[in-house]
Formats: sequence, C-alpha cells, structure tokens
Amino acid sequence: MPIRVIGETSFDFIGKRKLSFMLSAILVGIGLFAVVMLSLGKANLGIQFVGGTLVEGYFASPVETSNLRSALSSGGFPDAEIQHLSGTGNENTFLIRIKSDATKGTRQSQAVIDLVTQSFPNNTFTMESVHEVGPAVGETLQRQARWAVLVSLLGILVYITLRFDFRFGVAATIATFHDVLAVLGIFYLFHVETTLLVISALLTLAGYSLTDTVVVYDRIRENMKKYHKKADFIPAINRSINEVLSRTIMTSVTVMVVVLALFFLGGPVLRDFSLALILGVVIGTYSSVFVASPIYVEWESRSPRRFKA
Repeated sequence: MPIRVIGETSFDFIGKRKLSFMLSAILVGIGLFAVVMLSLGKANLGIQFVGGTLVEGYFASPVETSNLRSALSSGGFPDAEIQHLSGTGNENTFLIRIKSDATKGTRQSQAVIDLVTQSFPNNTFTMESVHEVGPAVGETLQRQARWAVLVSLLGILVYITLRFDFRFGVAATIATFHDVLAVLGIFYLFHVETTLLVISALLTLAGYSLTDTVVVYDRIRENMKKYHKKADFIPAINRSINEVLSRTIMTSVTVMVVVLALFFLGGPVLRDFSLALILGVVIGTYSSVFVASPIYVEWESRSPRRFKA
C-alpha cells in the first residue's frame, strides 16, 4: 500500500491559473532581465566567465578577514572577494577571488601572493591552490553554458513530444524555462555569484522539474482516457494533479532534506550550488502544478483538439 503524506484532496489548481500566471510572469520578467545583465557582464559573474584569479591558502596564526581585505584593497585589489573557509583542517584558511585585471597580466596570482606575504610578514601564508582563467576562456565558457541550457530545453521538448504529444512538450519546456529563469532572476536580485556550479545546478533543476512534470502528465493522460466530453476536461486535470499531490510533496521534501544538508554542511564551495537547488525544488514543484498543466489547459481551451464538442 503506497504511503500518503496527505489524504485525498480536491483543490481547484486550474481555477487559480490566472493568479499563478501573474506570479510566473513576474518571475520570468526578472529572469529575462537577469539574462540581459549577465550577457552584458553587468551581473555578479564568477571568474570562470569573466576571467580572474582564485587563490586558496592558510596563515600560521589567526587573521581577521577585515585586515586581509584592507591589505588587498590598499595593494590595488579593492574588489577582492574574501571567504574564511571552515572545515578545511585549518582554521586560518582563506579563499581570495579577484576578477581579471589587464594591467597585471598573467602574473596577477603572484601579485596577490606577494602582497599577502608582505602585508603579514610575521604570519606565514601557505598557498594551497591557484586557479587563473583568462577573459577569452571566460567568454567561451559563457557561450558553452548558454548552449548547454538551450540544448537541454530542446531535448525536453523532443522527449515530452515523443512520450505524450506536442502540446504537452511545449508546456513542459515553457515550465522548465520558467524555472531556470526564476532562479537566475532571484540570484541576480540578491547579487549571488553566477558560476559554473550554478549553471550545473540549473541543469540539474531542469531534470528535476521535468521528472515532476512527467508524473503529472502521465496521470493526466490516464485520466483523459476515461472522459469524452468537453465539460470533463478541467475536472480531469484537477483530479490528476490532486491524485499525485502526495507523491509530489514527498519527493520534494526528501530532495529538500538532501540539498539543505549540502547548504549547511557542504561548505562555501557548495553553498551557491545548493542554494540554487533549494530554490529549484520549490519553484520546480510549483511550476509542475501551476504552470505546466495550466498552459496545456489554456491551449486546449482556446484551440480544442481532444474535445471539439
């Protein structure tokens, strides 16, 4: 016997579609604005996309983050991002991110290390890793990231069309696009850095959202076989969503437990990745119910194909 988180429900999800469309339009609008800003380089892009230097190392004795930031600022790196890392085996480990600076050429990492060493002469700084990305590589990664997202959306359209039909495919693709844009928009609003890990999270989100949508669509297809009158169309959609609601909630909660563990215990490296997944689980669950199915309902209502009478 299947486990149910909640009992049988009869919520009128489709009846709330105008309200959900308004909310989604706001999220998508912010997301599209974020995409434009990202393309213009006016958002918080990671060094993988704009080029720069990432230095990780530790001090022999404790150092205040404010003192390290002050030393880097006075040494010509006022925009340096500094993170005090925990859980690395050394309490005095720092991660220093600096965007590309053409005036320092390819020796930017060495300039950072020399500056830190000189600023704290009585406190040995041990470098653990250095990563440098040139602007040309950053532009290539931006282009590849855009293609990765577009190809994944096209793949979703083809898959759902083959498994269900074209209208389902378009609705599922729009819902997935909605999820990706919503997370990007929220990241932009809160000035969260967009990195390759965040792009990976967005692609993971697309897969999660699609899985949830497929479950709803599969139940809709099964229920639609039982009805042949136009008046039964919207009740059948609502019934389908309510029948899988318990499964949707259980899946979302179990996934959320994992990503919350990543967020709180995964350290700074996985913080933005797990944050994107947390937002993605919430938005993806919402879109499966309030975006994907209502789009199909609107399309069928305006241009009937299954119920013509």
